[in-house]
Amino acid sequence: MIVAGEGNYLIDAEGKRYLDGVSSIWCNTFGHRKKEIDEAIKDQLDRIAHSTFLGNSGDRAVELAHRLVEIAPDGLTRVFYSDNGSTSVEIAVKMALQYWQQQDDESQRGRKRFVAFGNAYHGDTVGSVSVGGIDLFHQRFGPLLFDVIRSPSPYCYRCPLGKTPDTCEIDCLTEFENLMNECGNEVAAVVLEPGFQGAGGIVTLPSGFLRGVREICDRTGALLILDEVAAGMGRSGRMFACETEEVVPDFLCIAKGLTGGYLPLAATLAKEEIFEAFLGPPEEGKTFFHGHTYTGNALGAAAAIATLDLFEREKVIDQLPGKIKFLRKESERLKDLPSVGDIRQFGLAVGIELVKDKKTKEPYPASERRGMKVCQHAISNGVFLRPLGDVIILMPPLSITEEEIRTLVSVVESGVRAESPDTC
Repeated sequence: MIVAGEGNYLIDAEGKRYLDGVSSIWCNTFGHRKKEIDEAIKDQLDRIAHSTFLGNSGDRAVELAHRLVEIAPDGLTRVFYSDNGSTSVEIAVKMALQYWQQQDDESQRGRKRFVAFGNAYHGDTVGSVSVGGIDLFHQRFGPLLFDVIRSPSPYCYRCPLGKTPDTCEIDCLTEFENLMNECGNEVAAVVLEPGFQGAGGIVTLPSGFLRGVREICDRTGALLILDEVAAGMGRSGRMFACETEEVVPDFLCIAKGLTGGYLPLAATLAKEEIFEAFLGPPEEGKTFFHGHTYTGNALGAAAAIATLDLFEREKVIDQLPGKIKFLRKESERLKDLPSVGDIRQFGLAVGIELVKDKKTKEPYPASERRGMKVCQHAISNGVFLRPLGDVIILMPPLSITEEEIRTLVSVVESGVRAESPDTC
């Protein structure tokens, strides 16, 4: 029962402190009770907490939109607000579909399909679930979902194409290209998590995969939606994960760390040509009829502006390469543990996959809940972690120190050894 927080730590009802090893589910950026964000929210409360964006505007949200456009990859010039990561993707999907329906070229209006990847997760709204690809989360809702063209996940450890790193030349990208060559003229947009598939178990994309997807979209005319809800806002070591391969999407979806992990606010950034397709007199019916009660919420915007100020003032991005390198070095010492099958890292995000048999990659029976047991061990030793099945997730705040990284990895190591006595 968490009742307080301080810096990179959570504090429970009995006063015990826990290192927040998953950034309160991947969103806390600078730790808890960050003075500058606290004060920004308090100052905003003295003016107004919320006013609708339907018919009005709001100074803080407008300011934030300008700030986001300044730091976003070139060409992303428009901002549409919502409440969370799911809705940011939902908006991009709906905008992409409507964009094509409003083209003067009638041959383009048939672009009504979407391509997404196996093992993907894009949120819990119906459109976001449709483009998601994790059966455990999504299969039950099949009757509600629209059909999606599914391309193989770039899951190198468990390659869906049966390849191994020494025999693969990013064959999953070739499969994607084959799909797009076959039906690309029907595709409204491709949806992808750049850098890593988060809820899929921190499945890291092979180098060049993102760039390849962008080039294939360009060649076939499809729009590209990048879901940076988890990977954006510094997690990659750059402000946005797409910058690691110098890719500019048509839509960029951000949330989580946008407000420093304080308040629910999301943004869908789009290119100017997307925006212009929705312009026209009301009688033409080009309006994007999608709105949220808390769109452009003033408190959330104030927190986000303070977050961007902190990135600049504290030169956060400049500090990340050293932390990322140190986390990689510390995590590497786990690779020889018999029950650690794979360690995947992208920036300050790590997935440690536990297996029953290292040679065959046989997983543990789900009933044994090995991942959860390791995380329970961590909690009992002052580190809060939450697994994805038998993948241990390390997703600390960007403000984590090297000493805290060492503690984080050491507690995981002791947990793996304690919960796998048959193999360790």
